[in-house]
Amino acid sequence: MKEELYYVVDSLGVAQPEFIESSGPSIPQLFVEGGLAGMIAITLLLIALFVAAWKAPRWVKEIGIGALVISVFWTLQGLAQAFHAIQMFGDVSMSVICGGLKVCLISVLYGLMVYFVSLIIRIIQKPRI
Repeated sequence: MKEELYYVVDSLGVAQPEFIESSGPSIPQLFVEGGLAGMIAITLLLIALFVAAWKAPRWVKEIGIGALVISVFWTLQGLAQAFHAIQMFGDVSMSVICGGLKVCLISVLYGLMVYFVSLIIRIIQKPRI
């Protein structure tokens, strides 16, 4: 276990530094940190991707692109929220900004993984020469 510095927001909205023991983020923790609505939407598209690979192979590419677009949208929405919070609070430390950027990128990484899976499925389904 290692100790990491986290900023915990108290009831007044002030970020207080706190050392917390952690072994790294778990999958459910990343799922929630990435934004529950967006991550659920991307997961539903992942499920639809596997169904389409079996029932409607021509839809595999579109579903993968859809997951990528939703993840980019969700990331941009998170960045907009972060910039709004920075604007409201004024002077924010660089470690808080980097932590926010790290959280914003979770959904786009998940969307890229789903898109990559769709590319692999398309390669497997291509007719042989």
